[in-house]
Amino acid sequence: MKSKLHNLQSPKGMGDILPPDQLWWEKIRKEVQYAADRYHFGRIDTPLLERAEVFEKSLGEATDIVEKQMFVFKSRSGDRMVLRPEATAPIVRSYVQHGLSHLGLPLKLFYIGQMFRKEQPQAGRFRQFHQAGFEIISSDDDPIYDAQVIITIYRLLERLGVKDISLHINSIGCRICRPNYRKKLVEYYKDATAKLCKDCQRRLRENPLRLLDCKNDICQEYKSGAPIILNGVCSYCSKHLKSVLEYLEDSKVDYHLDNYLVRGLDYYNKTVFEFFTDAVNKEGNKFNFAIASGGRYDYLLEMFGARQSSGTGGAIGIERVIEVMKASGKVPSSRKKSGVFFISVGETAKKKSLSLIESLRNSGIDIVESLGKDSLAAQLRAADKEGSDYALIFGQKEVFEESIIIRDLKSGTQEVAPLKKLVNELKKRLK
Repeated sequence: MKSKLHNLQSPKGMGDILPPDQLWWEKIRKEVQYAADRYHFGRIDTPLLERAEVFEKSLGEATDIVEKQMFVFKSRSGDRMVLRPEATAPIVRSYVQHGLSHLGLPLKLFYIGQMFRKEQPQAGRFRQFHQAGFEIISSDDDPIYDAQVIITIYRLLERLGVKDISLHINSIGCRICRPNYRKKLVEYYKDATAKLCKDCQRRLRENPLRLLDCKNDICQEYKSGAPIILNGVCSYCSKHLKSVLEYLEDSKVDYHLDNYLVRGLDYYNKTVFEFFTDAVNKEGNKFNFAIASGGRYDYLLEMFGARQSSGTGGAIGIERVIEVMKASGKVPSSRKKSGVFFISVGETAKKKSLSLIESLRNSGIDIVESLGKDSLAAQLRAADKEGSDYALIFGQKEVFEESIIIRDLKSGTQEVAPLKKLVNELKKRLK
């Protein structure tokens, strides 16, 4: 039977990260670590797999993620497992499970890793995607922590070269003031129910705040006249948001107060935010997706049994940020070119090459090689492509004489050097 392996491709919405793209990924990883070090966030990694209850309990059963987007399957023991669709709930689960409060509060954590959602793949949306995020778990809901997370992400985006950053921010209130707003929202939309998209008809019954998050053109028209939540939040939530904004202003972080910004997860309260960019893609259009987002989640800790604890956090979408970075036309600098390229000629020299290369590397000399190529010409072309300054040519004659040829690839001159003096000779030249 003819093999069908040649027809296999990566799953829908899940892609490979190929070597030419790794420059952008390495840039992201480097800058995320820099931001974490600068603002004193410690790394945490949670499993790709979690029990379904972790998300059903925290994100809300009426959210799109839980209803339609989770990859759910049963283990052999019958447990319902999920490929994690986001990272905050697992981090809170880990915080409670391991009693991480003993590390001291506020506890500042960061992560970088894969998430999975069963979405329809399109620009900026994938079924497997990566996020890098920052979380602060504290003993109270001090607005300074909201500001710290936002500032950390803002500065990270700046260092990644994202231009024209636009921060949208809002408050969605708390469990005291939000119910009144939900009633006003339902009252406003009830006469338009039949004209709303099917998702919003369901949201009107189950999760009215999500009506403001719909991107359908018809629903967008109704949103423009919807009640504004800030007009109905309690004095405590209003004061909290005002303090966050003051911290941002003092830190010279521009923002746009977005009256209709909500987040798609039930665990958020008070501050919510999203980052956009006014930069344009290669077609000349603005990017139509958020590149980072987050908010406060005090009730999430309570759901998992953490008493007298508060939390706030946010994350960048790495694929989305890379798309913006690519549109700028600036390619991140590649690794530093090695100044020395090792060439072996003949089987005798090839057998001795690995041990010689290792001894040079152990002496602090960065060596590039292409030992699989047999001909001298092919290896010289590889050295030229690498951009090396010098080539070390090692053949059968050099093996027996315990010497090596050092060729200056810029001038074309070359000389023979004893192997025992090679390290000093190279360090002198490379200096």
